[in-house]
Amino acid sequence: MTFLSTFAGRARRGALLAGTALVLAAGHAAPVDAETLRWARVGDALTLDPHSANEGPTSTLLHHIYETLVDRATDGSLSPRLATEWRIHPEDETVWVLTLREGVTFHDGSPLTADDVVFSLDRARADTSDFRGLHAAVAEVTAEDDLTVHVRMSGPAPLWVQNLTNTFIMNRAWAEANNVQQPQDFAAGEENFAVRNTNGTGPYVLVSRDPEVRTVLRVNEDHWGDAPVITEIVYTPIAEAATRVAALLAGDVDFVQDVPVQDIARLEQTDGITVTTGPENRNIFFAYDMGSEALRSASVEGNPFADPLVREAMALALDRDAIRQVVMRGQSLPSAAPLPPFVNGWTEEMDAYGPPDIERARALMAEAGLEDGFSVDFHCPNDRYLNDEAICTAYVGMLGRIGINANLVAQSRTLHFPMIQNNEVDFYLLGWGVPTFDSQYVFDFLVHSTEGARGGWNGSNYANPEVDALIQAMATETDLEARDQMIADVWEIVNGDRVFLNVHNQLLAYATRTGVNIEVHPENQPNMWEATLD
Repeated sequence: MTFLSTFAGRARRGALLAGTALVLAAGHAAPVDAETLRWARVGDALTLDPHSANEGPTSTLLHHIYETLVDRATDGSLSPRLATEWRIHPEDETVWVLTLREGVTFHDGSPLTADDVVFSLDRARADTSDFRGLHAAVAEVTAEDDLTVHVRMSGPAPLWVQNLTNTFIMNRAWAEANNVQQPQDFAAGEENFAVRNTNGTGPYVLVSRDPEVRTVLRVNEDHWGDAPVITEIVYTPIAEAATRVAALLAGDVDFVQDVPVQDIARLEQTDGITVTTGPENRNIFFAYDMGSEALRSASVEGNPFADPLVREAMALALDRDAIRQVVMRGQSLPSAAPLPPFVNGWTEEMDAYGPPDIERARALMAEAGLEDGFSVDFHCPNDRYLNDEAICTAYVGMLGRIGINANLVAQSRTLHFPMIQNNEVDFYLLGWGVPTFDSQYVFDFLVHSTEGARGGWNGSNYANPEVDALIQAMATETDLEARDQMIADVWEIVNGDRVFLNVHNQLLAYATRTGVNIEVHPENQPNMWEATLD
């Protein structure tokens, strides 16, 4: 348990180091007294199937309907949710013992039992689950009694409980009755009953759902926790930045989760509006297919991204400070590290970056035999991250200076993400949060080769047997110093191979009508059951 305590302390220190949310401005309008919260953000949840899409906005909405065994506090520590205790078995270090909360019921009145947890963890490990990489080391899940679950790992796994903060618990009987024993295959465009219908234990119950238009939740009167002051949530995706802000200013919504960077200063000076900022546990990066023999969209034969000279040239063309100043209006933290400062494994050395060097980049392109350059499709979401399309547009111009003609394909994340998971893109932008606060989460999803449960988001097609072996070994390493060295070794190889071209870490800005108090969460998962009204 010393290992876990040390890790938790490190996570808390990382969160505090990254910064504390600051209230920038408060208006002077009358306090909001309604118990209905009208919540707007740029995009909707992709699905309501709790194990289908490991994606931020989707998990954020689902946290209000379904619950996890443990929760992540704003300081990075774990706190009880459906599990009140978790410990390693005193006689078998490969077994986690989870004690469930008594008196919890699902929205249909069914009691929560250990059997539901067994079903949910098994479902989360299914081939169609986007969360299976979190549980690659799980060998077996069993119910010892109604409130006790044993999770046998393939070896000692002292950090596994950190992977539970976004793994939701379903009711087995409801899933079987509605034929949703397997998660929706979102990347394949599959539909099932759980995509639009729910039965969780969370503080809110689904009332109505019109995807991409409006979702209404009402308070769960039978919830085990304290009654929230927000008794109804009206969740409305508004993709257009100006429309989102206008709705807030007109009083049509109470909370805008993703304030456009260009509007922060104006909102700070507006009476009746409060803007709150803080760092997010998320980095934004470019990636490319460096493992395939040939690209789908390149104008030259073979795969130029497989050449380390080309990858270095692309890195030298990137002007992070210009993106921060012009595109992000100062609301980003430029970084070369492909992980945020919150995360175990981050170092200042990894974070450091130099200025662009176009002359050197052109020389590298010529050395690679590409002095005439090449063209390639460049895929980018336009409704997920702060100014995502604008970031891509800026990099298109930078690449043009070294002879790479990037044909920008900007589209909704509902199209963008499945294309990455289905290996249908050559070059793309992605953002990645790390809810475990540990580098292994990045390695399991983005770095490990695409085989088995790991590598589900490895659109780079990067494959290195030495790296794979280290990633698998660190999952069951109990010596903290030895494990940290494994993490450092993987990052040294991955950064040396330029698997990622990191741009910056995101900063968050929330805007509310005065009287609504919502704390900025490092995972960008505001909890409306914790919101207060003045």
